[in-house]
Amino acid sequence: MTIKKPHHKKPGKRRRAQASGKPSRAERADRHKLYEQSVQATDFEYEFVDTNFQRLRGREAHLLREDFCGTAKMCCEWVAQREANRAIGVDLDPEVLHWGREHNLSQLSEEQRARVTLLEDNVLTVETEPADVILAMNFSWQIFKDRDTLRGYFATVRGALADDGVFFLDIFGGYEAFKELKEKTRHKGFTYVWEQADYDPISGDMTCYIHFNFNDGSRLKKAFVYEWRLWTLPELREILSEAGFSDVTVYWQGEDEDGEPNGVFEPATRGEADPGWICMVSAAR
Repeated sequence: MTIKKPHHKKPGKRRRAQASGKPSRAERADRHKLYEQSVQATDFEYEFVDTNFQRLRGREAHLLREDFCGTAKMCCEWVAQREANRAIGVDLDPEVLHWGREHNLSQLSEEQRARVTLLEDNVLTVETEPADVILAMNFSWQIFKDRDTLRGYFATVRGALADDGVFFLDIFGGYEAFKELKEKTRHKGFTYVWEQADYDPISGDMTCYIHFNFNDGSRLKKAFVYEWRLWTLPELREILSEAGFSDVTVYWQGEDEDGEPNGVFEPATRGEADPGWICMVSAAR
């Protein structure tokens, strides 16, 4: 998840890949590692969830379920932070779960690994023990394109929470969210490219890509492809309430002295008509 809105900076000139016979950086790239470096911020997610769960419920959360867990990086962050914490990761993709075991779980101690369970399963039907917290981050829940299916997923989540459990998710929007555009963000050795390739205003369907450009001039195109519906905040709040959640809170991101997003999210009842924003949302059972 990108916590701050991308800065609109030109990526600069890249050196052309030379015909040296060696594989290009794009050919050698690991797309999951690049994704974790450029999109995910599990330290932020942990602090946000841990702090706001305690604010809402007056106790620590210990059992986390991460839906659409991908490489399970957040599961690993969760168990590494506190000895009493356990995590369940759910994802349909066996390849990404295998990568997570090999690259993320392998970095944990044996005792920490024993507190992580990864399930190759469907979040619509998976059955797990009641969780204190369920997460659906990186806008992954937008894969559900019709109201009935999304409401059904949220109802399933509510039923899988402990009696005082809390569901956390994120959402993006703003008037640029409806545009077909590319945004580039420089990182050490590569440029992250977010492309909103197609948007249908009748259905709300959108197609997005993540590309990676490298300093040797090579490119990893369509490293990740997303077929989503672009839901709005009012729709999200309404459907969470229809699914039975009693208290839905929106957390709006503040700004630093230069007017840039500062990564600090506070409960809010009004937002601003920004071109692009990211919000966190909690839904209490």
